[in-house]
Amino acid sequence: MGHLTFAKEEVYKALANRLDKNPVGAPLNETLLQILKIMYTEKEAEIGGKFPAGFSSADKLAEISGLSREEITAHLEEMAVKGLVIDLPRGTETFYLLSPLVVGFFEYTFMRTDGRLPLKELAELFERYHHEPGVTEEFFGAETKIFRTWTYENQLPADVHTEVLDYEKASAVIRASGGGALGTCYCRHQALHRGSVCDAPLTDVCTSLGNAAEWLIRRKFARPATVDELLRVLEKTERLGLVHLVDNVRNNPAYLCHCCGCCCGPLRSIRDHGVYSVHPGNFIPEIDSEACVGCGSCLERCHVRAIELLSAPDGERAAILTDRCLGCGACVSACQSAALSLRQRTALHIPPKDKKEQMLRIAREKGKI
Repeated sequence: MGHLTFAKEEVYKALANRLDKNPVGAPLNETLLQILKIMYTEKEAEIGGKFPAGFSSADKLAEISGLSREEITAHLEEMAVKGLVIDLPRGTETFYLLSPLVVGFFEYTFMRTDGRLPLKELAELFERYHHEPGVTEEFFGAETKIFRTWTYENQLPADVHTEVLDYEKASAVIRASGGGALGTCYCRHQALHRGSVCDAPLTDVCTSLGNAAEWLIRRKFARPATVDELLRVLEKTERLGLVHLVDNVRNNPAYLCHCCGCCCGPLRSIRDHGVYSVHPGNFIPEIDSEACVGCGSCLERCHVRAIELLSAPDGERAAILTDRCLGCGACVSACQSAALSLRQRTALHIPPKDKKEQMLRIAREKGKI
């Protein structure tokens, strides 16, 4: 039986190596193999390990895998239900993409609440994996980031408000989308199963738009939501002081997360590992030292520990750690003495045009192409 065990192990290693070829890869270690053995059947792992880059037809995948069209289609359907592949119907044909780990089947796993998978065990394994050497750097270490920060619009300086482009305004992007989907926050759902979740919203909060929303709805990872519903979630999460993270693209962003520093993977990478996982917004807080009373409200509101209190002759004053600050605006909204305001950064970040350009940049920066 030893050769059978070895053969099975090699199937999962081949899958892991295929996942690691994505622009945002998945470094191979024993923890990842444990995750894959839970997520994929052996046959699904064999299919996944042979997946080409990009979208492929069922006929092409049948040829590569040596299965009939009927067999491969049945396997792909089950994999799509679990979020292991993304299926895209186009006319009479359906095309399939192997889901990366991030953003991909990690998120989809914890957007589900139907009990198909052992979520507590997976929550612990993913938590361990995210802290393995090299994993955080693989996910977030490229110069081009997966996410960027959306600054609170109601805190933007009046003198530049009209000059801010629509891709920097959450409300403008949501209105242009015509609606989308709302689902469970995967980071807080994972934290729930680890016993460490905070009191930020768990359900009906994770926002998706465009084709991503359509797929999540069709595969029952999320529910349809109107523009008004999405805007209400935006407003509610700003009142709670959460950080808006969005796809780091100018056109057609797929995901908008409302994040907390205790549960969110990218924010925890900044706070706990010093890996700057998201592009900051194009604004940064400025402190009026005369108005600041050193109350610490801004410090408590900051999710990445980018504010500190420094001693002054007449008490304490807040100070911004500018190389760490995301420019989200949460601290400004928390300041009761109106000592904080936003100013535009001198060097502005212009995101990649779309998801294709973003992934190409990341792959080049990592030497994968």
